[in-house]
Amino acid sequence: MLSLYVQPRAGKNELAGIHDGALKLRLTTPPVDGRANKAVIAFLSKKLKISKSSVTLRAGLKSRRKQLWISGIDENTIRRRLGIS
Repeated sequence: MLSLYVQPRAGKNELAGIHDGALKLRLTTPPVDGRANKAVIAFLSKKLKISKSSVTLRAGLKSRRKQLWISGIDENTIRRRLGIS
């Protein structure tokens, strides 16, 4: 399970450290019609080098705070590929 804090309409797509105990993700996509949620999944799957179907949004569909389930990859690999300790 990965906790995210998403900032939509940012200048660029990037990980931006930790925000209130969650990994902060800045996205250029606006939070309209689920586009930001799709962008979260696309960004993380590319960064983690896994398929989009391996990333599932479990909570926070309409919130900046999101819980994602990531399958097919272990926690240490996730941390290494996202650059978190």
